[in-house]
Amino acid sequence: MSAARPVVTPNQLIRKEIQALHAYHVPPSVDMIKLDAMENPHLLPQSLRDEIARCVAEAAINRYPDAGAHQLKEDIRKVTQLPAGMDVLLGNGSDEIIQLLAMAVAQPGAVLLSVEPSFVMYKMIATFVGMRYVGVPLAGDFSLDLDATLAAIERERPALVFLAYPNNPTGNLFDADAVRHIIEATPGLVVVDEAYYAFASDSFIPQLGKYDNLLVMRTYSKLGMAGLRVGFIAGDKAWLEQLDKLRLPYNVGVLPQLVASTLLAHHDVLLAQAESIRSERTKMMAALHAMAGIEAYPSEANFILFRVAKATQVFEGLKQRGVLIKNLNGGHPALADCLRVTVGSPEENKKFYAALQDSINQLA
Repeated sequence: MSAARPVVTPNQLIRKEIQALHAYHVPPSVDMIKLDAMENPHLLPQSLRDEIARCVAEAAINRYPDAGAHQLKEDIRKVTQLPAGMDVLLGNGSDEIIQLLAMAVAQPGAVLLSVEPSFVMYKMIATFVGMRYVGVPLAGDFSLDLDATLAAIERERPALVFLAYPNNPTGNLFDADAVRHIIEATPGLVVVDEAYYAFASDSFIPQLGKYDNLLVMRTYSKLGMAGLRVGFIAGDKAWLEQLDKLRLPYNVGVLPQLVASTLLAHHDVLLAQAESIRSERTKMMAALHAMAGIEAYPSEANFILFRVAKATQVFEGLKQRGVLIKNLNGGHPALADCLRVTVGSPEENKKFYAALQDSINQLA
């Protein structure tokens, strides 16, 4: 009779660096004014919703999706106005694309470099795939510290560099010349992450083809398609052909493909909503500046980072008043006492201002 098999536990098999991670936390938001996740607050016009309903009703969901998503790719090329010779690769949101990129270059000793504070998934995904992560601190005003970044590139020789443009969670757009210096100095790939492109005044899409190591990544989540999870990376076909080998089959489903194509046929509607959000962002910035004790940082995204005394207590006060934003206090030393609020609808924003002022007053 064979001996009893020893009990196997996660601590024995799961890599120590994975055990040390905390899963990406999405807080409950039922019955809350949800201003924590950079979503577009606007519903689509009824006529467009009816068009989507007809499209979905006729969808062949009993069949696998087009594995190459050819129609959606063509629609993206048109609305993005890609330079000649450039192509796109689709992902289940930009998170999947970040992971594909990291998996592709994760040779022993390979480094993934970014700036800090920035999008947390760069560091998390580096850990997932076993790459060494290097974060270069931003300057005190959250601009790029170009000298420190170039020194880190020279020292670390990164295989992969991510620059969020505009940056999350700070909202600012880095100096374009500084970004170009980084592209030119990097021995590996540089990915400019333009998740918030619809709210920004600049893009590196026109620069594709000018640099052999530049790719530009975007998601449509912030534009109004967060529930579809459609992201893409654009660049030279030679890079994308290699990344496509790592992409799991059918990673973008039938319904996301159909609905995203329908929405891109009405790209002007989405851009008009983005312009409305930009207008509300201006009003929100003015409202925050008018409140005593708040330091609000310039933003070219659909959110605003601000600093306030007793930030965690203010955050909890907002929740008690039915408003959910993002508490960044404690997440990074540079974000001490910082909160981040998504620009919502005019009605949502007014409720946020009132709840914020009440929360601050209660703590005074």
